[in-house]
Amino acid sequence: MDLKQLRAFVTVAETGNVTRASSLLNLVQPAVSRQLRLLEEDLGTELFDRSRHGMQLTPPGKTMLEYARRILNEVARAKAEIQPTEGPVAGIVSIGLLASTSDLLATRLAAEVARRYPHIRLRLTIGYAGHLQDWLEAGDVDAALLYGQKETPTLHVKALIEESLWVVAAPSAKLSRRKPLTLEHVAREPFVLPAAPQGLRAVIEHAAAEAGVVLQVFAETNALSVQKELVAQGHGWSILPAVCVTQELERGLLCAAPLASKGLQRTIVLAAPSSRQATAPVRCVVATLLDCVQATFEEGHWPDARWLG
Repeated sequence: MDLKQLRAFVTVAETGNVTRASSLLNLVQPAVSRQLRLLEEDLGTELFDRSRHGMQLTPPGKTMLEYARRILNEVARAKAEIQPTEGPVAGIVSIGLLASTSDLLATRLAAEVARRYPHIRLRLTIGYAGHLQDWLEAGDVDAALLYGQKETPTLHVKALIEESLWVVAAPSAKLSRRKPLTLEHVAREPFVLPAAPQGLRAVIEHAAAEAGVVLQVFAETNALSVQKELVAQGHGWSILPAVCVTQELERGLLCAAPLASKGLQRTIVLAAPSSRQATAPVRCVVATLLDCVQATFEEGHWPDARWLG
């Protein structure tokens, strides 16, 4: 097994076609087919179902694709890191952002990294905390924003912001930011919530149990945009950090009120794996991310929150 075989395999898997893959790799088709065949012989299994409809990954092929991408990413990072010390900081850095913070931070972080470190290639991965933690521990991202995460043997954690949760509804509910509500007060409404086991769902359910109430769940979704759209159309209420709905509140698409119930806060943390040393590009991007988070908070774009960093 070698890197040429892995590159051929990943390219064919992503294009679904040997012809397109050979063009991207600047190789003739027989050479690409030979690399695939050698890799399959080495692994002792077929990685593709070959048909007139294209190249479809087999179950072993899907497993191999995850590892092959990771190997090629690590090699690319290593090559970028091994450079003269007097040269510019360069490399590939993958950062994970929570879906609820991506609107605030993604563009700002990308612009600031481009300004400070033009030779760094930034990869932004957006997701829920559970997914981001899995990707972080698997090595798919170098650092990530999570929430509620404690220090573990595999993760270094730095608390940044504590933010309160708000109840959110369609404008017709006439909720007011100046009138906090309790869970007991809102429990009679149908709710649209994140699908379990998403971390925010666990926070909400724990607070409801503490208050002795049961929320009526109308719908569950793992997409924040769908969650907000269902609420805006009047299908139910929801509970979200205020930062998630700032734009919708300003445009009159939603209304919201702070929740006064105990335990309805979440802590945003910066997490990085303790199992591997951060490269110079990763350290530079993480420092830039911290600057962006603090600047966003200090400019007042993070409502109903407290700085911990």
